[in-house]
Amino acid sequence: MSKIFVGMSGGVDSSVTAALLVEQGHEVVGVYMKNWSQDLPGMKCPWVEDLADAKRVAVGLGIDFRVFDFEKNYRQRVVQYMIDEYKLGRTPN
Repeated sequence: MSKIFVGMSGGVDSSVTAALLVEQGHEVVGVYMKNWSQDLPGMKCPWVEDLADAKRVAVGLGIDFRVFDFEKNYRQRVVQYMIDEYKLGRTPN
């Protein structure tokens, strides 16, 4: 069977996807992409809990688990682009 990387959030959808692929005999690698960690006023970013949930599922399934920190790139390429576009009166997409 093939090696498949599954983006894991710690939620039901990605967890079930990984489990089904393992059940089918694929070599599954769980991947958590850290894109944001900053808390905003009145909003807590739950990335620590999400990461723990995703890792717990991966361990339970017996699959390799990797974390990729994209926070700096995400902030520069997505968030800053959005802010710049709004400042210019345009809706980013």
